[in-house]
Amino acid sequence: MTDSIHWFLGVDWATEAHDTCLTDATGKVHWARRPVRHDVAAVHAFLDTLLTYTNAAPSEIAVAIETPRGALVDAFLERGFNVASVNPKQVDRFRDRFTTAGAKDDDRDARVLADARRTDARAFHPVEPDAPAIVQLRELTRTERDLTVQLAALASQLREQIYRVAPPLLTLSPAADDPWFWTLLEHLASPALRTTLSRTDVQKLLKDHRIRRVSVDQVWTQIHAPRFHLAPGVDEATWLHIDVLLPQMRVVDAQRRRCEKRIAGLLAEMAEAAPSEAEPGEHRDVTILQSLPGVGRTITATMFGESAQALAHRDYATLRLRTGVAPVTKKSGKRKKRPFVLMRRACSPELRDACYHWGRVSIQVDEACRRYYDRLRQRGHTHGRALRSVVDRLLRIAVAMLKHRTLYNPERLLAAAAA
Repeated sequence: MTDSIHWFLGVDWATEAHDTCLTDATGKVHWARRPVRHDVAAVHAFLDTLLTYTNAAPSEIAVAIETPRGALVDAFLERGFNVASVNPKQVDRFRDRFTTAGAKDDDRDARVLADARRTDARAFHPVEPDAPAIVQLRELTRTERDLTVQLAALASQLREQIYRVAPPLLTLSPAADDPWFWTLLEHLASPALRTTLSRTDVQKLLKDHRIRRVSVDQVWTQIHAPRFHLAPGVDEATWLHIDVLLPQMRVVDAQRRRCEKRIAGLLAEMAEAAPSEAEPGEHRDVTILQSLPGVGRTITATMFGESAQALAHRDYATLRLRTGVAPVTKKSGKRKKRPFVLMRRACSPELRDACYHWGRVSIQVDEACRRYYDRLRQRGHTHGRALRSVVDRLLRIAVAMLKHRTLYNPERLLAAAAA
C-alpha cells in the first residue's frame, strides 16, 4: 500500500447488479452497500458519484475485485482507477475476519474485499489492460478449444451410429473425424448416390483429399463388407441421423480452422512487430518462446493469451503457479522429515493442458529434455510429475531467455549437463 491511496472500494461482481463498499485509509466504512446495475449509464453515474464523494483522483482510489477482466473492470481502468484482483479462495479466508459461521453475503464480501485491499495489498495483483492482440488471442484460443470439444462430441455420436449399421467402415477412420470420411458417408447416406458409387468415385475422393494411407481397394472392400441383419427401419433411421450429423461437423470444423488461421496470423504479426520499449532487441517475445522445444502455435497462443502479464514482467514464480507445475507441499509437526508433495489443482486449466503437451512433445524432440526426463523417472517420479518438472525447467529457461533477448540453444544445455 502506498501513501497516495486514501480510499478503498470493494466490488462484489454479479450478473445483474454489483455490490460495493467504500472505506477510507483508517478502515472506516463510508457506505456499506451500494448496488450498481450492470449498465453503461449506471456504472458511469456510480463512478461520477464516487469521485464526487471522495473528492479524490481516480489513482487515489484502490478498487478490489475478484475477476481480473470484464466490462466493469474495463470501465474502472478507462477512468484511471487503481484496480487489483485477488483469488476467490483468498477472499474466503479474509471473510473469516468478519464471521466464523461460514455465511456468505454479497454486501459482506464487498466489505471484505475493501478491507483486505487496505490491510493485505500484497495478496492482490494489479490489473493492467492487455494489448488488443493478446485479448484476441485469449478469446480465439478458448473458442478453438470449445470447438474442438464440440467436434469430438459430434464425432463420438457419428461413430456410434456407424457402429450400428456399418462397423467395417470404422477401420478406415477409427475416430470418424476425417473430412474425407465424412464425404464418403454423405455418398453412402443418400440412397441415390449409394447405388451409383463406383471405384472411380472412391479414387477421385481420395485424390481430392490427398489421402494415401488408405487405398481404393481397402475402401471398396469395407463398403461392401458383410453386415449384421437389422430390424426393419433401423438402417434408414440410422443413415438419416448420420445425414443430420455431417453438416454440423463440417460447420464446427470450418469454424475451428478459421480460428487456427486467425491465431497464426496474430502470432505472425506479433513476431514481425517493430522494436518497442518493452521488446527493444532483435527478437520479439513470440519468436523467443517459439524457439523452445515443443512449443508450437497452440502452446504459444495459450501462453500469451492466459499469462501475458507474467510473461511481460518475466515473473517466473507466477508462471509456475498459473501453469500448475509448482507443487503444493504440506508439512506439519508429524511430517517434518517427509512432507506431502501434491499436484497443484488451483491453476489455469488452459495453461495446464498446454504445458502437458509442451512437456510431452519436448521430450520427443529435444535431447536435453529427454535426458532430464529419464533422470527423473529413474529417481521414481511418475510420468506426470516428471513432465511437470521438465516444463518447470523450460519455464525457468524461457524467463532467462526473455530477460536477455536470446533464442534457445540446445547445445548449451547439453554441455552444462555433461559438465
